[in-house]
Amino acid sequence: MGILPDLLIVYLIIAETLCGPHEKRLLNDLLDPYNTLERPVANESEPLQLSFGLMLMQIIDVDEKNQLLITNMWLKLEWNDVNLRWNHSDYGGVKDLRIPPHKIWKPDMLMYNSADEGFDGTYATNVVVNSNGSCVFIPPGIFKSTCKIDITWFPFDDQKCDMKFGSWTYDGFQLDLQLQDDNGGDISGFITNGEWDLLGVPGKRNVIYYSCCPEPYIDITFSILIRRRTLYYFFNLIVPCVLIASMAVLGFTLPPDCGEKLSLGVTILLSLTVFLNMVAETMPATSDAVPLLGTYFNCIMFMVASSVVSTIMILNYHHRNADTHVMSKWVKLMFLVWMPCLLCMSRPSRDDTPGNGNKSSDTKNKSATSSIHHLPDLEFRAKSSRSLLANVLDLDDDLRSSTRSYPGARSQVAPMPEHVMVEQQQQQHTMLSGGGGTASAVAATSCLGPHRELSLILKELRVITDKLRKDEEDEEITNDWKFAAMVVDRMCLYIFTFFTVAATIAVLMSAPHVIVT
Repeated sequence: MGILPDLLIVYLIIAETLCGPHEKRLLNDLLDPYNTLERPVANESEPLQLSFGLMLMQIIDVDEKNQLLITNMWLKLEWNDVNLRWNHSDYGGVKDLRIPPHKIWKPDMLMYNSADEGFDGTYATNVVVNSNGSCVFIPPGIFKSTCKIDITWFPFDDQKCDMKFGSWTYDGFQLDLQLQDDNGGDISGFITNGEWDLLGVPGKRNVIYYSCCPEPYIDITFSILIRRRTLYYFFNLIVPCVLIASMAVLGFTLPPDCGEKLSLGVTILLSLTVFLNMVAETMPATSDAVPLLGTYFNCIMFMVASSVVSTIMILNYHHRNADTHVMSKWVKLMFLVWMPCLLCMSRPSRDDTPGNGNKSSDTKNKSATSSIHHLPDLEFRAKSSRSLLANVLDLDDDLRSSTRSYPGARSQVAPMPEHVMVEQQQQQHTMLSGGGGTASAVAATSCLGPHRELSLILKELRVITDKLRKDEEDEEITNDWKFAAMVVDRMCLYIFTFFTVAATIAVLMSAPHVIVT
């Protein structure tokens, strides 16, 4: 039980030795008569000199949507208090004291454009007071200030955020506010930010005279100059947008029959809408300016929307035929003559007959034989050694000379007129009913039978060849529409490729700086 009182006595002796009676006596002598409401000047008609500085430690956040700047800073205030002077030799060599700010007078310095809930975000640290009366007050704090964000060149933008400090109640005749460093704020301890580069923190002393009051009001304004680092936005917004735009351009290389041209364009348009919404969410809802990236996205969306409209036109041309549309002369000149020459496009040639060599596809007068060759049911190739009439009538090949081609057959063996056939039929009936001349009737019948069958066959051949000719003409018109669709497709490919490249270069060149960091 005797050890505890001894330790207590030793602790009190050590504490008495560390603090000493001189500092305690000095504090009592200084603070007992001290009035915290008194402005510490020797002459009340003279202003108190206050040196103000700032040390920027970190940029915590730049809220573009709410237009706020959140920073971690240390304020540096220095003034001289005539009521806090002493002779350090009278107090055991004590040259400085640490006094809480609420026990002495301190200037009511505030940030005018503060957006903090408590308005003043500083922490009340002790004031270091020297024997000559100089007071140094360095309160740290998290400052939330308003900042007008200029989004014109987003994401290649520079921002200037002002922080205005001044006394809330003292005018220039009572408190002379001076800038501590002509270079502005101290950035020696600044911690780099991942999104913003710090360009500088210049400061300026402003003396303002208001119309209401004759005395001046002084403030110190620090401007935080920052530049956005564009690496994140370049690889997460710009590059995907360019790739999506290139996909829209490559959609013109798809054949119309694949059925995916229109769906591809609509999907790309929806993708760009998602990216545009991502940009709009980070930007303030203001109509003062349109961000550069938003302008670029709108241009690309306009291009993709135009490509969808062009794709609809291409598909419309591709699926037209002779039964529904007639190609006008200006369409033929535009898309079949002029534009193919400008785009260096040519229509492929095709063979008119399998074994007769290459012929031009625009031959108008085609022989019936070449038309008949397209009929697989006639098995022309299987029986190429015999003529068509010989195959149908099962005759010898001696009729080939008279029925070698359809126009010749039509001219050499013409169909018998109807009144001649009626007379022949009546004559046959008379001969058969009379019972006489049976041999003559049989001979007449045998002579008229092949001729009648040949006439019917030639009539059917005429119908078949007319149908073939009409089908070929319709197919030619359909092919003309398909080729026109190909020309429009190629033209859109060149136009939209140029537009995408030009828009990308124009956006990058119009930016004040394009350094990706």
